[in-house]
Amino acid sequence: MIYKRLLLSLLPSIALASGSVSAYEKLEPPHDYDRVAQEIVSTLESVHYNKTLIDDEISEQAFDNYLDALDPSRSFFLKKDVEALSKYRDAFDDALRNGNSQVAYDIYNLYLERAETRLEKVLADIPEMVKGFKYDIDESLNADPDKLVWAETDAELDDYWRKRIKNRALTLKLNGESEADIIDAIERRYKSQLKQIDQTNAVDVFQSFANSVTAVLDPHTSYFAPRASEAFNINMSLSLEGIGAVLQMEDDYTKVVRLIPGGPAEAQNELAPNDRIIAVGQEGEPMVDVIGMRLDDVVDMIRGERGTNVILEIIPANSNSQNSKKITITREKVKLEDQSAQKKIVEVKRGEETFKVGIIELPTFYSDFAAIQRGDRDYKSSTRDTKKLIEELQEEGITALILDLRNNGGGSLQEANSLTGLFIPAGPVVQIRDASGRVSILGDQDREVAYSGPMAVMVNRMSASASEIVAGALKDYGRAIIVGDQTFGKGTVQVLQELDKGQLKITQAKFYRVSGESTQHKGVMPDINFPSLINTQEVGESALENPLPWDKIHETRYPVYWNFEEYVADLTSQHEKRIKQDANFVALEDQIAYVKEQTENFKSISLNEKNREQQREQNEQHELDRENKRRQALDLPTIDNVDDIKAPEEDVYAHEAAEVILDFISLYQQNH
Repeated sequence: MIYKRLLLSLLPSIALASGSVSAYEKLEPPHDYDRVAQEIVSTLESVHYNKTLIDDEISEQAFDNYLDALDPSRSFFLKKDVEALSKYRDAFDDALRNGNSQVAYDIYNLYLERAETRLEKVLADIPEMVKGFKYDIDESLNADPDKLVWAETDAELDDYWRKRIKNRALTLKLNGESEADIIDAIERRYKSQLKQIDQTNAVDVFQSFANSVTAVLDPHTSYFAPRASEAFNINMSLSLEGIGAVLQMEDDYTKVVRLIPGGPAEAQNELAPNDRIIAVGQEGEPMVDVIGMRLDDVVDMIRGERGTNVILEIIPANSNSQNSKKITITREKVKLEDQSAQKKIVEVKRGEETFKVGIIELPTFYSDFAAIQRGDRDYKSSTRDTKKLIEELQEEGITALILDLRNNGGGSLQEANSLTGLFIPAGPVVQIRDASGRVSILGDQDREVAYSGPMAVMVNRMSASASEIVAGALKDYGRAIIVGDQTFGKGTVQVLQELDKGQLKITQAKFYRVSGESTQHKGVMPDINFPSLINTQEVGESALENPLPWDKIHETRYPVYWNFEEYVADLTSQHEKRIKQDANFVALEDQIAYVKEQTENFKSISLNEKNREQQREQNEQHELDRENKRRQALDLPTIDNVDDIKAPEEDVYAHEAAEVILDFISLYQQNH
C-alpha cells in the first residue's frame, strides 16, 4: 500500500547514522536494499513531476553530488583521487536500475581511508600546531566556494588544513579562550568528526547515494532510510522540544533555513536565516564544535528538556568574517496556540484624524485535525480564528485590514483555500498540475465574505508554499495589494511514498495561480517593495540546486475587484518618499548597503589577529554609529555599547504597510 501525504511546508532534509565500523573496515552494499534501489529509480521515472529518465546525464550530476556530500570542503580527496573515481561518472544510473550499488561503496571506502588517515594525522599534530601559530603573519583562507578546488598534492592539502585550524584557533582566541582551551576545543571537533565517520553504516551510505540522484531532479525530492524516515515524521509533527528552527547542512556547516513562528528562537530574536551554527553548548558544560558534524547529531544536541538553555555559537549571516558570537535560547515546545492567528491595531495619524488599521498575523496555516476527528465543534483552524479576529477588528472600527504572512512557511492547503474564501465570494483559488499535465482547480465554495474592504497582504522571502497561494490569489483577484519582499518560490507539491525500506519524498505536482502563473521559483512579487536584510540570492527556491522552473498555464475565470496596478506608481512614489524620512528605514537601508558591500568584497578570511580585530571593531563601530543616528533622529538617548542595541519596539514594516493601504484608499477616493 502506498501512503501519500501532501507536504506544503519548508522542511529540512534529515540524515542519521547508526551502527559503527572500525577504522578502515570497508563497507559493503546491504543486499536487502537491492530492491529499494530499483524501487527508487522506477518511482522517480513514473511519479516525479518531470518523469525524467534516469540516464548517464543524471548519473554525471549525481556523481558530483555524491562527492560533494562526502567531501564538501575538498578536505580529504586529492585531485588524482577524483580523476581516478571519474570512471564511475556514468555508473550511478545503472547501479540503481540494476539494484547493485557497489559503485557507491567503492567511492565511499576510498573516502573512508582518506578521511581517517587525515583526521588521525590532524589530531596528532593539533597541540604543536596551535602552539606554533603566529597571528601577526599576513595570510588568508579562501572563503569563495566558487574557487574551492581539489588539492593536487598532500603538501597543498596539509597547508589547507593548517589554515583551517588556524582560522578556528584565531576565532576562539578572539573570543577570549586560552591556548589550552583552544587545543581542547579543536581536538574535540575532529575527534567528533572521526567518530561520525566511524559510526557511518552501510544504510547511511546507501541513503547518501540515493539522494545524490534525487537531488538532480529537484531540491525537495529525497530518500529517507527507515531511521531517517522516523525522524522526518517526528519533525513533521513538531512534537519535540527545541528552539524552533529548521536546519540543514551546507558544506561542513549547520545552517539556519528558517525560524518556526511562535518558537523560542523567533522570540529570542538573535538567530536568523542563513546564520551558521559552529558550536553547541549546555549550561555548565564546554561548548562542542559542530563543524563537520552530521545534522541529526547537531539537532539532538540542540533539543532538550523544556525550560533548559542551549548555547549556540554562530557566525551571523551578515558577517563578513569568521568572527562569531554566542547566544542563549531557552528550549520550549512549539504549541499550536503559539502559532495561532493574532490581531493588533496600528494607528496612523494624518492631519487631525487618526485611522485604525487592523493587522492579522498568521504564522502558519493550521487546523486541529485531532479535534475534528473527535467531533469537537470548537476546533481551532487558521480560517476560523482569522474570521473571528476580523469580526473583532471591525467592531473596533478599523479602516483597512492587513494580512501578515511574513515568515509563514506554509501548512494546510485546505486552510489556505478556505482562508482565501474569507475575502472573495465563491471562486477558484489555486490550480494544481500533476505529472501527467492534468490540471485540477481548488476553490472556495462559500459565497459568504468575512471582509470586503480595502486590504494589503504583507510578505517576505520566508513566506512560502500555502502563503504564496493565498497572496497570489488575492493579488490576482485585485482584493489586496501585496507589500514586502519577493516570496520564497516553493510552488511544488511533495508526497511521501512507502518503499520496501524507508520512504521517498517526491515532487509530484506544481501550483499555479488563477492567472496561470506558477508560484514556483519566482514566488509572488510584491506591488510595493520593502527593503529587506534577507538576500534573495542566498535564500529562497531560486537559491537551491536544481529547482523546477517558473512557467505558466492557461488562466481560469475569475473577477478582478480593484485594479491596484493603476495605483502602484503613485503608491511607490509616496512609499519611497516616506521611508527616506523615516529614521528606522534610513538605518535599515544603511545596514543593507553595508552588508552588501562587505559581502561582495568578502573573498577570503584574514588569519592576521590585528586585521581581524580591526574588522570586528569596524563592524561594531559602524553598527553603533548607525543605531545612534537613528536614535538621535527619534529623540532617543544614545548608547555606548553595541550589545545594548535592541530591535525597535514598533514593527516598522507593519506601520509602513498601514500607510500604504491608507494611501490607496485616499487615491481611490480621489478618482471615484
